[in-house]
Amino acid sequence: MIQVKDLHKDFGEKKVLRGITADFRDGICNLIIGQSGAGKTVLMSCIIGLFRPTSGQILFDGRDMISMKRKEWKLLHREVGMLFQGSALFDSMTVLENVRFPLDMFSAMNEKERNERAMYCLERVNLADAGMKYPGEISGGMQKRAAIARAISLNPKYLFCDEPNSGLDPKTSLVIDELIHSITHEFNMTTIINTHDMNSVMGIGENIVFIAGGEKAWQGSKDEIMGSTNERLNSFIFASDLFKKIKNEELKGLQNT
Repeated sequence: MIQVKDLHKDFGEKKVLRGITADFRDGICNLIIGQSGAGKTVLMSCIIGLFRPTSGQILFDGRDMISMKRKEWKLLHREVGMLFQGSALFDSMTVLENVRFPLDMFSAMNEKERNERAMYCLERVNLADAGMKYPGEISGGMQKRAAIARAISLNPKYLFCDEPNSGLDPKTSLVIDELIHSITHEFNMTTIINTHDMNSVMGIGENIVFIAGGEKAWQGSKDEIMGSTNERLNSFIFASDLFKKIKNEELKGLQNT
């Protein structure tokens, strides 16, 4: 589990995060949601160590990341998988080489074992036949699956996904959501997803942290969203006519029971 306690982050005079406290639990999909500029990207960046918080704690299974020494941080970093918004595959490498890259850099496996592990990860995301192709030769959805395979190649305890559905069509987005969800449960990872996609929220949002104005404004599950009385959350979630309709239908159903 990852715990954030009273986290603050300032950039000069600008206070971006204001005392956020939240738990991100093992074996489920934890989502960070909020409007652009709310602070959710800064929050994730602090958790993965790209930004140093102004104050507060970030605990990885009880280990305070902020107070870690360099050697401890390097060991922790090997337990982290990262799925970047644009997939971030190396164009000059084959898909298999991309997936094997973290193994080449950080594992003690021999070459045969690294190739076997990389192939296993490609099979897990249904890309076994694409290993010898280059990123430019496969679709955006396949690139995203290849990036997921790379992110899990070192069998991480913690998986971070930054806008995993960015640039994908709705059908492919559902495939990516289901893949991340199933892998999270299969490997009992602490998965944190930064997303704008309301389909993801309602599909795989098992633990949702809603950020507004740099503060945690709400936390709960996708099942609790429909009954929420939090005005800021409702304004964000039900901004579209589709979700307003869903909310109204839910309320009508409750009134008729």
